[in-house]
Amino acid sequence: MHTDLNRRQFLAAGALTLTAAGLAGCTSTSKTTSFVGPDSAAVEKAESKRRRTGTTVQRALTAEPTTVDLAGKEAKTWAFTGASATEPIRGNIGDTLKVALTNDLPDPTTVHWHGLALRNDMDGVPNLTQKPVEPGGAFSYEFVLPHAGTYWFHPHVGVQQDRGLYAPLIIDDPNEKGDYDQEWIIVLDDWLDGVIATPDQVMKELGKGMMDHGGMDMGPMRMGNTLMGATSPLLGGDAGDVYYPLYLINGRPAADPETFTAKPGQKIRLRIINAGGDTAFRFGVAEHPLTITHTDGYPIQPFEAESVVLGMGERYDAVITAGDGAFAVVAEALGKQDQAVAVLRTGSGSAPAKDAKLPQTKAPATAADLKAIDAVALPQRAADRTLVLELTGGMEKYDWAINGKRMDMEQPMRDALGLKEGERVALEFKNSTKMWHPMHLHGHTYQHPGGGPRKDTSIVLPGKTLRVEFDADNPGRWLTHCHNVYHGEAGMMTAIAYQTS
Repeated sequence: MHTDLNRRQFLAAGALTLTAAGLAGCTSTSKTTSFVGPDSAAVEKAESKRRRTGTTVQRALTAEPTTVDLAGKEAKTWAFTGASATEPIRGNIGDTLKVALTNDLPDPTTVHWHGLALRNDMDGVPNLTQKPVEPGGAFSYEFVLPHAGTYWFHPHVGVQQDRGLYAPLIIDDPNEKGDYDQEWIIVLDDWLDGVIATPDQVMKELGKGMMDHGGMDMGPMRMGNTLMGATSPLLGGDAGDVYYPLYLINGRPAADPETFTAKPGQKIRLRIINAGGDTAFRFGVAEHPLTITHTDGYPIQPFEAESVVLGMGERYDAVITAGDGAFAVVAEALGKQDQAVAVLRTGSGSAPAKDAKLPQTKAPATAADLKAIDAVALPQRAADRTLVLELTGGMEKYDWAINGKRMDMEQPMRDALGLKEGERVALEFKNSTKMWHPMHLHGHTYQHPGGGPRKDTSIVLPGKTLRVEFDADNPGRWLTHCHNVYHGEAGMMTAIAYQTS
Protein backbone atom coordinates (compact mmCIF):
# COMPACT_ATOMS: atom_id res chain seq x y z
CA MET A 1 0.00 0.00 0.00
CA HIS A 2 1.47 3.36 -1.05
CA THR A 3 0.83 6.04 1.52
CA ASP A 4 1.18 9.79 1.12
CA LEU A 5 4.34 9.59 3.21
CA ASN A 6 5.88 7.12 0.76
CA ARG A 7 5.04 9.44 -2.10
CA ARG A 8 6.73 12.38 -0.43
CA GLN A 9 9.76 10.27 0.45
CA PHE A 10 10.00 9.24 -3.19
CA LEU A 11 9.81 12.80 -4.47
CA ALA A 12 12.21 14.15 -1.86
CA ALA A 13 14.70 11.41 -2.65
CA GLY A 14 14.75 12.41 -6.33
CA ALA A 15 17.42 14.96 -7.16
CA LEU A 16 15.95 18.46 -7.24
CA THR A 17 19.09 19.60 -9.02
CA LEU A 18 18.93 18.35 -12.57
CA THR A 19 20.55 19.21 -15.84
CA ALA A 20 18.32 20.91 -18.40
CA ALA A 21 19.56 20.04 -21.87
CA GLY A 22 18.94 22.53 -24.64
CA LEU A 23 16.53 25.05 -23.15
CA ALA A 24 14.67 26.20 -26.24
CA GLY A 25 14.58 29.95 -26.65
CA CYS A 26 17.44 30.37 -24.16
CA THR A 27 21.21 30.26 -24.35
CA SER A 28 22.27 26.65 -24.11
CA THR A 29 24.35 25.98 -21.02
CA SER A 30 26.14 23.03 -19.52
CA LYS A 31 25.88 24.26 -15.95
CA THR A 32 23.62 22.52 -13.50
CA THR A 33 20.16 24.07 -13.21
CA SER A 34 18.07 23.81 -10.08
CA PHE A 35 14.37 23.17 -10.64
CA VAL A 36 11.34 23.58 -8.39
CA GLY A 37 10.19 20.11 -7.33
CA PRO A 38 6.65 18.89 -6.65
CA ASP A 39 7.24 18.97 -2.89
CA SER A 40 8.86 22.38 -2.94
CA ALA A 41 7.79 25.08 -0.52
CA ALA A 42 6.99 27.17 -3.62
CA VAL A 43 4.12 24.81 -4.45
CA GLU A 44 2.69 25.14 -0.93
CA LYS A 45 3.08 28.92 -1.09
CA ALA A 46 1.15 29.10 -4.34
CA GLU A 47 -1.57 26.89 -2.89
CA SER A 48 -1.97 29.12 0.16
CA LYS A 49 -3.17 31.93 -2.12
CA ARG A 50 -6.08 29.90 -3.49
CA ARG A 51 -9.60 31.08 -2.81
CA ARG A 52 -11.32 28.45 -0.66
CA THR A 53 -14.96 27.93 0.22
CA GLY A 54 -14.34 25.64 3.18
CA THR A 55 -16.42 22.92 1.49
CA THR A 56 -14.85 19.52 0.81
CA VAL A 57 -16.07 17.21 -1.96
CA GLN A 58 -15.05 13.63 -1.23
CA ARG A 59 -15.13 10.78 -3.74
CA ALA A 60 -13.69 7.27 -3.92
CA LEU A 61 -12.39 5.86 -7.21
CA THR A 62 -11.41 2.27 -7.84
CA ALA A 63 -9.61 1.46 -11.08
CA GLU A 64 -10.45 -2.14 -11.91
CA PRO A 65 -11.11 -4.62 -14.72
CA THR A 66 -14.76 -4.75 -15.73
CA THR A 67 -17.11 -5.71 -18.54
CA VAL A 68 -19.20 -3.16 -20.42
CA ASP A 69 -22.23 -3.68 -22.65
CA LEU A 70 -21.82 -2.07 -26.07
CA ALA A 71 -25.15 -2.56 -27.85
CA GLY A 72 -25.39 -6.17 -26.68
CA LYS A 73 -21.72 -6.96 -27.14
CA GLU A 74 -19.77 -7.51 -23.94
CA ALA A 75 -16.30 -5.99 -23.91
CA LYS A 76 -13.71 -6.54 -21.21
CA THR A 77 -11.98 -3.31 -20.28
CA TRP A 78 -10.65 -1.26 -17.37
CA ALA A 79 -12.78 1.45 -15.81
CA PHE A 80 -13.41 3.42 -12.64
CA THR A 81 -15.94 2.47 -10.03
CA GLY A 82 -17.16 5.77 -8.65
CA ALA A 83 -17.10 7.80 -11.89
CA SER A 84 -17.76 7.29 -15.59
CA ALA A 85 -18.79 9.13 -18.75
CA THR A 86 -22.28 9.53 -17.25
CA GLU A 87 -21.18 9.85 -13.61
CA PRO A 88 -19.05 13.01 -13.29
CA ILE A 89 -17.31 14.48 -10.30
CA ARG A 90 -18.65 17.96 -9.59
CA GLY A 91 -17.87 20.84 -7.25
CA ASN A 92 -17.71 24.64 -6.99
CA ILE A 93 -14.78 26.98 -7.46
CA GLY A 94 -12.80 27.00 -4.23
CA ASP A 95 -14.06 23.66 -2.98
CA THR A 96 -11.43 21.17 -1.90
CA LEU A 97 -11.65 17.93 -3.86
CA LYS A 98 -10.50 14.79 -2.06
CA VAL A 99 -10.38 11.64 -4.19
CA ALA A 100 -9.24 8.33 -2.71
CA LEU A 101 -7.90 6.20 -5.57
CA THR A 102 -7.56 2.43 -5.17
CA ASN A 103 -5.72 0.53 -7.88
CA ASP A 104 -7.19 -2.93 -8.48
CA LEU A 105 -5.65 -3.15 -11.95
CA PRO A 106 -2.83 -5.57 -12.82
CA ASP A 107 -0.64 -2.56 -13.81
CA PRO A 108 0.40 0.71 -12.13
CA THR A 109 -1.82 3.73 -12.74
CA THR A 110 -2.39 7.40 -11.84
CA VAL A 111 -5.07 10.05 -12.36
CA HIS A 112 -4.36 13.23 -14.35
CA TRP A 113 -6.88 16.06 -13.92
CA HIS A 114 -6.92 17.36 -17.47
CA GLY A 115 -6.88 21.13 -17.87
CA LEU A 116 -6.68 22.12 -14.21
CA ALA A 117 -4.19 24.65 -12.82
CA LEU A 118 -3.80 22.49 -9.75
CA ARG A 119 -0.95 21.91 -7.31
CA ASN A 120 1.92 20.17 -9.02
CA ASP A 121 2.15 17.10 -6.78
CA MET A 122 -1.46 16.20 -7.63
CA ASP A 123 -1.05 16.33 -11.43
CA GLY A 124 -0.78 12.56 -11.85
CA VAL A 125 2.29 12.17 -14.08
CA PRO A 126 4.27 9.09 -13.01
CA ASN A 127 7.90 9.70 -12.10
CA LEU A 128 7.48 13.41 -12.73
CA THR A 129 4.94 14.56 -10.14
CA GLN A 130 4.20 11.35 -8.25
CA LYS A 131 5.19 7.73 -7.96
CA PRO A 132 2.91 5.40 -9.94
CA VAL A 133 0.23 3.72 -7.85
CA GLU A 134 1.15 0.06 -7.97
CA PRO A 135 -1.41 -2.79 -8.21
CA GLY A 136 -3.11 -3.14 -4.86
CA GLY A 137 -1.97 0.35 -3.86
CA ALA A 138 -3.79 3.57 -3.10
CA PHE A 139 -3.26 7.31 -3.40
CA SER A 140 -5.14 10.32 -2.07
CA TYR A 141 -5.57 13.27 -4.43
CA GLU A 142 -6.42 16.53 -2.68
CA PHE A 143 -6.52 19.99 -4.24
CA VAL A 144 -8.61 23.14 -4.54
CA LEU A 145 -10.83 23.46 -7.61
CA PRO A 146 -9.39 26.54 -9.35
CA HIS A 147 -11.56 27.65 -12.29
CA ALA A 148 -15.12 27.04 -13.43
CA GLY A 149 -15.52 24.94 -16.54
CA THR A 150 -15.70 21.60 -18.28
CA TYR A 151 -12.77 19.31 -17.47
CA TRP A 152 -12.12 15.57 -17.27
CA PHE A 153 -9.71 13.07 -15.77
CA HIS A 154 -7.89 9.97 -16.98
CA PRO A 155 -4.72 7.94 -16.30
CA HIS A 156 -1.29 9.12 -17.41
CA VAL A 157 0.33 5.68 -17.62
CA GLY A 158 0.95 4.05 -20.99
CA VAL A 159 -2.12 3.80 -23.21
CA GLN A 160 -4.60 3.30 -20.36
CA GLN A 161 -6.65 6.31 -21.40
CA ASP A 162 -7.83 4.34 -24.46
CA ARG A 163 -9.76 2.02 -22.15
CA GLY A 164 -12.73 3.08 -20.01
CA LEU A 165 -10.69 4.93 -17.39
CA TYR A 166 -12.08 8.46 -17.71
CA ALA A 167 -14.89 10.69 -16.50
CA PRO A 168 -15.93 14.37 -16.59
CA LEU A 169 -14.97 16.84 -13.87
CA ILE A 170 -17.32 19.85 -13.79
CA ILE A 171 -16.46 22.95 -11.77
CA ASP A 172 -19.33 25.37 -11.22
CA ASP A 173 -19.32 29.06 -10.39
CA PRO A 174 -22.37 29.70 -8.18
CA ASN A 175 -22.34 33.33 -9.34
CA GLU A 176 -22.55 32.44 -13.03
CA LYS A 177 -25.96 33.26 -14.46
CA GLY A 178 -26.57 30.55 -17.01
CA ASP A 179 -29.18 31.39 -19.61
CA TYR A 180 -30.34 27.82 -20.20
CA ASP A 181 -32.95 25.36 -18.94
CA GLN A 182 -30.99 22.10 -19.04
CA GLU A 183 -27.40 20.95 -19.12
CA TRP A 184 -26.05 17.84 -20.81
CA ILE A 185 -22.55 16.44 -20.56
CA ILE A 186 -21.60 14.78 -23.85
CA VAL A 187 -18.50 12.57 -23.87
CA LEU A 188 -17.19 11.46 -27.26
CA ASP A 189 -14.94 8.41 -27.60
CA ASP A 190 -13.43 5.97 -30.06
CA TRP A 191 -13.53 2.39 -28.80
CA LEU A 192 -11.67 -0.85 -29.50
CA ASP A 193 -10.77 -2.30 -26.08
CA GLY A 194 -12.20 -5.78 -25.60
CA VAL A 195 -13.80 -5.70 -29.05
CA ILE A 196 -10.87 -6.25 -31.43
CA ALA A 197 -7.76 -5.79 -29.27
CA THR A 198 -6.35 -4.06 -26.21
CA PRO A 199 -4.67 -0.65 -26.50
CA ASP A 200 -1.36 -2.26 -25.55
CA GLN A 201 -1.66 -4.68 -28.46
CA VAL A 202 -2.42 -1.76 -30.78
CA MET A 203 0.59 0.15 -29.47
CA LYS A 204 2.83 -2.83 -30.16
CA GLU A 205 1.48 -3.09 -33.70
CA LEU A 206 1.92 0.63 -34.37
CA GLY A 207 5.45 0.51 -33.00
CA LYS A 208 6.50 -1.63 -35.96
CA GLY A 209 5.83 1.36 -38.22
CA MET A 210 3.59 1.87 -41.21
CA MET A 211 4.13 3.06 -44.76
CA ASP A 212 3.59 6.76 -45.36
CA HIS A 213 0.08 7.19 -46.70
CA GLY A 214 -0.18 10.95 -46.50
CA GLY A 215 -2.19 12.36 -49.38
CA MET A 216 -3.60 9.00 -50.47
CA ASP A 217 -7.19 9.29 -51.68
CA MET A 218 -8.46 5.74 -51.47
CA GLY A 219 -10.50 6.03 -48.31
CA PRO A 220 -9.70 4.36 -45.00
CA MET A 221 -8.51 0.75 -45.22
CA ARG A 222 -8.16 -1.48 -42.17
CA MET A 223 -4.90 -3.40 -41.79
CA GLY A 224 -5.00 -5.41 -38.58
CA ASN A 225 -5.74 -2.83 -35.90
CA THR A 226 -4.36 0.05 -37.92
CA LEU A 227 -5.94 2.28 -40.53
CA MET A 228 -4.50 3.47 -43.82
CA GLY A 229 -5.84 6.20 -46.08
CA ALA A 230 -7.92 8.04 -43.48
CA THR A 231 -7.69 11.65 -44.57
CA SER A 232 -9.46 14.90 -43.74
CA PRO A 233 -8.88 18.37 -45.23
CA LEU A 234 -9.92 19.83 -41.87
CA LEU A 235 -6.91 18.09 -40.30
CA GLY A 236 -4.48 18.91 -43.07
CA GLY A 237 -4.32 15.39 -44.49
CA ASP A 238 -3.75 12.22 -42.45
CA ALA A 239 -6.66 11.87 -40.01
CA GLY A 240 -5.45 8.99 -37.83
CA ASP A 241 -3.84 5.59 -37.79
CA VAL A 242 -5.92 3.38 -35.49
CA TYR A 243 -8.96 1.37 -36.54
CA TYR A 244 -11.88 1.67 -34.14
CA PRO A 245 -14.93 -0.57 -34.59
CA LEU A 246 -17.13 1.69 -32.45
CA TYR A 247 -17.63 5.36 -31.73
CA LEU A 248 -19.48 6.31 -28.56
CA ILE A 249 -21.47 9.13 -27.02
CA ASN A 250 -21.64 8.73 -23.25
CA GLY A 251 -20.45 5.15 -23.51
CA ARG A 252 -23.08 4.05 -26.04
CA PRO A 253 -22.62 3.18 -29.74
CA ALA A 254 -24.98 4.22 -32.53
CA ALA A 255 -26.81 0.87 -32.38
CA ASP A 256 -27.92 1.69 -28.82
CA PRO A 257 -27.93 5.48 -28.71
CA GLU A 258 -28.17 7.74 -25.72
CA THR A 259 -31.44 9.71 -25.74
CA PHE A 260 -31.56 13.25 -24.36
CA THR A 261 -35.06 14.59 -23.64
CA ALA A 262 -36.24 18.17 -23.50
CA LYS A 263 -39.23 20.35 -24.26
CA PRO A 264 -39.48 22.35 -27.48
CA GLY A 265 -38.02 25.81 -27.02
CA GLN A 266 -35.83 24.92 -24.07
CA LYS A 267 -32.27 26.21 -24.07
CA ILE A 268 -29.74 23.46 -23.40
CA ARG A 269 -26.10 23.85 -22.39
CA LEU A 270 -23.89 21.18 -23.92
CA ARG A 271 -20.57 20.33 -22.27
CA ILE A 272 -18.73 18.42 -25.00
CA ILE A 273 -15.56 16.41 -24.22
CA ASN A 274 -13.43 14.44 -26.70
CA ALA A 275 -12.07 11.53 -24.66
CA GLY A 276 -10.85 9.66 -27.75
CA GLY A 277 -7.43 8.17 -28.33
CA ASP A 278 -6.80 8.79 -32.05
CA THR A 279 -9.88 10.57 -33.45
CA ALA A 280 -10.92 14.16 -34.07
CA PHE A 281 -14.68 14.61 -34.15
CA ARG A 282 -16.90 17.10 -35.96
CA PHE A 283 -19.78 17.56 -33.54
CA GLY A 284 -23.22 19.01 -34.10
CA VAL A 285 -26.95 18.54 -33.58
CA ALA A 286 -29.02 18.18 -36.74
CA GLU A 287 -31.20 21.27 -37.43
CA HIS A 288 -29.83 23.03 -34.34
CA PRO A 289 -27.25 25.84 -34.64
CA LEU A 290 -24.65 25.82 -31.88
CA THR A 291 -23.81 28.95 -29.96
CA ILE A 292 -20.30 28.16 -28.67
CA THR A 293 -19.71 29.80 -25.28
CA HIS A 294 -16.59 28.20 -23.74
CA THR A 295 -13.31 26.57 -24.78
CA ASP A 296 -11.52 24.21 -22.39
CA GLY A 297 -13.36 25.77 -19.46
CA TYR A 298 -12.96 29.48 -20.31
CA PRO A 299 -15.68 31.79 -21.70
CA ILE A 300 -15.47 33.23 -25.19
CA GLN A 301 -17.44 35.78 -27.15
CA PRO A 302 -20.51 33.74 -28.25
CA PHE A 303 -19.99 32.27 -31.71
CA GLU A 304 -22.72 30.66 -33.81
CA ALA A 305 -21.69 27.57 -35.76
CA GLU A 306 -23.22 24.65 -37.59
CA SER A 307 -20.67 22.26 -36.06
CA VAL A 308 -17.37 22.30 -34.18
CA VAL A 309 -14.15 20.27 -34.47
CA LEU A 310 -12.70 18.71 -31.31
CA GLY A 311 -9.27 17.09 -31.13
CA MET A 312 -8.52 14.58 -28.40
CA GLY A 313 -8.62 16.27 -25.00
CA GLU A 314 -10.47 19.38 -26.21
CA ARG A 315 -13.72 20.59 -24.65
CA TYR A 316 -16.28 23.04 -25.96
CA ASP A 317 -19.45 24.33 -24.31
CA ALA A 318 -22.36 25.37 -26.53
CA VAL A 319 -26.03 26.30 -26.21
CA ILE A 320 -28.84 25.09 -28.45
CA THR A 321 -32.56 25.84 -28.51
CA ALA A 322 -34.48 22.57 -28.79
CA GLY A 323 -36.79 22.08 -31.77
CA ASP A 324 -39.89 19.90 -31.87
CA GLY A 325 -39.32 16.25 -32.76
CA ALA A 326 -36.41 13.80 -32.74
CA PHE A 327 -32.98 14.89 -33.97
CA ALA A 328 -29.58 13.32 -34.47
CA VAL A 329 -26.72 14.31 -32.16
CA VAL A 330 -23.69 13.44 -34.28
CA ALA A 331 -19.95 13.16 -33.71
CA GLU A 332 -18.39 12.46 -37.09
CA ALA A 333 -15.04 10.67 -36.86
CA LEU A 334 -13.08 12.88 -39.24
CA GLY A 335 -11.51 10.94 -42.09
CA LYS A 336 -12.65 7.57 -40.78
CA GLN A 337 -16.07 7.36 -42.46
CA ASP A 338 -17.90 6.50 -39.26
CA GLN A 339 -19.57 8.36 -36.42
CA ALA A 340 -21.13 8.33 -32.99
CA VAL A 341 -24.83 9.14 -32.75
CA ALA A 342 -27.24 10.05 -29.95
CA VAL A 343 -30.81 11.37 -30.03
CA LEU A 344 -32.34 14.67 -28.96
CA ARG A 345 -36.07 14.02 -28.43
CA THR A 346 -38.62 16.69 -27.61
CA GLY A 347 -41.72 15.11 -29.16
CA SER A 348 -43.03 12.34 -31.37
CA GLY A 349 -41.36 11.03 -34.47
CA SER A 350 -39.01 8.27 -35.49
CA ALA A 351 -35.52 8.21 -34.07
CA PRO A 352 -32.91 9.36 -36.59
CA ALA A 353 -30.95 6.69 -38.42
CA LYS A 354 -27.55 5.76 -37.02
CA ASP A 355 -25.99 6.98 -40.28
CA ALA A 356 -27.79 10.35 -40.14
CA LYS A 357 -25.46 13.01 -41.50
CA LEU A 358 -24.66 16.46 -40.22
CA PRO A 359 -25.06 19.20 -42.78
CA GLN A 360 -21.96 21.13 -43.74
CA THR A 361 -23.20 24.25 -45.46
CA LYS A 362 -20.41 26.25 -43.81
CA ALA A 363 -17.02 25.43 -42.34
CA PRO A 364 -17.00 23.86 -38.87
CA ALA A 365 -15.82 26.11 -36.04
CA THR A 366 -12.29 25.70 -34.72
CA ALA A 367 -10.29 27.57 -32.09
CA ALA A 368 -9.02 29.94 -34.80
CA ASP A 369 -12.55 31.37 -35.16
CA LEU A 370 -13.01 32.22 -31.50
CA LYS A 371 -12.13 35.12 -29.18
CA ALA A 372 -11.73 35.19 -25.40
CA ILE A 373 -13.92 37.57 -23.43
CA ASP A 374 -12.06 40.48 -21.84
CA ALA A 375 -12.45 39.10 -18.31
CA VAL A 376 -10.27 36.05 -19.05
CA ALA A 377 -7.94 37.42 -21.75
CA LEU A 378 -4.28 37.67 -20.81
CA PRO A 379 -3.07 41.26 -20.28
CA GLN A 380 -1.05 42.53 -23.23
CA ARG A 381 2.62 42.00 -22.52
CA ALA A 382 5.72 40.97 -24.42
CA ALA A 383 6.88 37.39 -23.93
CA ASP A 384 9.93 37.04 -21.70
CA ARG A 385 10.80 33.63 -23.06
CA THR A 386 9.96 31.51 -26.06
CA LEU A 387 10.08 27.73 -25.90
CA VAL A 388 10.19 26.17 -29.35
CA LEU A 389 8.59 22.74 -29.45
CA GLU A 390 9.20 21.12 -32.81
CA LEU A 391 6.93 18.13 -33.37
CA THR A 392 8.94 15.49 -35.21
CA GLY A 393 8.68 11.89 -36.37
CA GLY A 394 6.44 9.82 -38.58
CA MET A 395 4.57 6.58 -39.01
CA GLU A 396 7.30 4.81 -40.99
CA LYS A 397 9.59 4.44 -37.96
CA TYR A 398 7.00 5.43 -35.36
CA ASP A 399 9.57 7.81 -33.91
CA TRP A 400 7.30 10.59 -32.61
CA ALA A 401 9.18 13.16 -30.52
CA ILE A 402 9.51 16.81 -29.49
CA ASN A 403 12.65 18.58 -30.67
CA GLY A 404 13.85 15.23 -32.01
CA LYS A 405 14.03 13.70 -28.52
CA ARG A 406 11.67 10.97 -27.38
CA MET A 407 10.71 11.35 -23.75
CA ASP A 408 11.76 8.56 -21.42
CA MET A 409 9.17 8.38 -18.62
CA GLU A 410 11.77 6.71 -16.42
CA GLN A 411 13.91 9.87 -16.84
CA PRO A 412 11.29 12.56 -17.49
CA MET A 413 13.58 15.50 -16.59
CA ARG A 414 16.39 14.43 -18.90
CA ASP A 415 15.60 17.06 -21.57
CA ALA A 416 13.50 19.42 -19.47
CA LEU A 417 12.78 22.95 -20.68
CA GLY A 418 13.18 25.73 -18.13
CA LEU A 419 11.26 28.88 -17.22
CA LYS A 420 10.95 31.16 -14.21
CA GLU A 421 7.99 32.20 -12.11
CA GLY A 422 6.49 35.49 -13.23
CA GLU A 423 7.52 35.20 -16.86
CA ARG A 424 5.23 35.55 -19.85
CA VAL A 425 6.08 32.41 -21.81
CA ALA A 426 5.42 31.77 -25.48
CA LEU A 427 5.16 28.20 -26.72
CA GLU A 428 5.78 27.69 -30.41
CA PHE A 429 4.39 24.34 -31.53
CA LYS A 430 6.12 23.80 -34.87
CA ASN A 431 4.65 20.76 -36.60
CA SER A 432 7.28 19.30 -38.92
CA THR A 433 5.36 16.05 -39.37
CA LYS A 434 2.70 14.95 -41.86
CA MET A 435 0.20 14.35 -39.05
CA TRP A 436 -1.99 16.73 -37.04
CA HIS A 437 -1.33 16.69 -33.30
CA PRO A 438 -3.54 17.80 -30.38
CA MET A 439 -0.99 19.35 -27.99
CA HIS A 440 -1.78 19.62 -24.28
CA LEU A 441 -0.06 21.71 -21.60
CA HIS A 442 -0.38 20.66 -17.97
CA GLY A 443 -1.06 23.06 -15.14
CA HIS A 444 -1.53 26.23 -17.19
CA THR A 445 -4.00 27.65 -19.69
CA TYR A 446 -2.53 29.54 -22.63
CA GLN A 447 -4.15 32.02 -25.00
CA HIS A 448 -4.28 31.72 -28.76
CA PRO A 449 -2.90 34.69 -30.72
CA GLY A 450 -4.86 37.79 -31.67
CA GLY A 451 -7.09 37.72 -28.60
CA GLY A 452 -8.04 34.11 -29.28
CA PRO A 453 -9.52 31.66 -26.77
CA ARG A 454 -7.94 30.41 -23.55
CA LYS A 455 -7.17 26.72 -23.92
CA ASP A 456 -4.97 23.90 -22.63
CA THR A 457 -5.29 21.56 -25.65
CA SER A 458 -5.03 22.68 -29.28
CA ILE A 459 -4.80 21.11 -32.72
CA VAL A 460 -1.56 21.84 -34.56
CA LEU A 461 -1.89 21.07 -38.27
CA PRO A 462 0.93 19.49 -40.30
CA GLY A 463 3.46 21.98 -41.63
CA LYS A 464 2.05 24.76 -39.43
CA THR A 465 3.28 26.59 -36.33
CA LEU A 466 0.96 27.58 -33.50
CA ARG A 467 2.30 30.22 -31.10
CA VAL A 468 0.45 30.55 -27.80
CA GLU A 469 1.27 32.40 -24.58
CA PHE A 470 0.75 31.85 -20.86
CA ASP A 471 1.86 33.37 -17.56
CA ALA A 472 4.17 31.25 -15.43
CA ASP A 473 2.21 31.64 -12.21
CA ASN A 474 1.89 28.11 -10.84
CA PRO A 475 5.30 26.80 -9.63
CA GLY A 476 6.36 23.22 -10.17
CA ARG A 477 7.23 20.77 -12.91
CA TRP A 478 4.84 20.32 -15.81
CA LEU A 479 4.52 18.47 -19.06
CA THR A 480 3.49 19.24 -22.61
CA HIS A 481 2.61 16.36 -24.87
CA CYS A 482 0.59 15.09 -27.77
CA HIS A 483 -2.86 13.93 -26.69
CA ASN A 484 -2.96 11.27 -29.35
CA VAL A 485 -2.66 8.40 -26.85
CA TYR A 486 -0.28 6.40 -29.04
CA HIS A 487 1.95 9.26 -30.21
CA GLY A 488 2.30 10.50 -26.63
CA GLU A 489 3.22 7.06 -25.36
CA ALA A 490 5.76 6.75 -28.18
CA GLY A 491 7.63 9.73 -26.74
CA MET A 492 5.99 12.96 -27.98
CA MET A 493 6.24 14.61 -24.55
CA THR A 494 8.63 16.97 -22.80
CA ALA A 495 8.90 18.28 -19.25
CA ILE A 496 8.72 22.00 -18.52
CA ALA A 497 10.07 23.06 -15.13
CA TYR A 498 10.39 26.21 -13.07
CA GLN A 499 14.02 27.16 -12.46
CA THR A 500 15.20 28.30 -9.05
CA SER A 501 18.51 29.60 -10.39
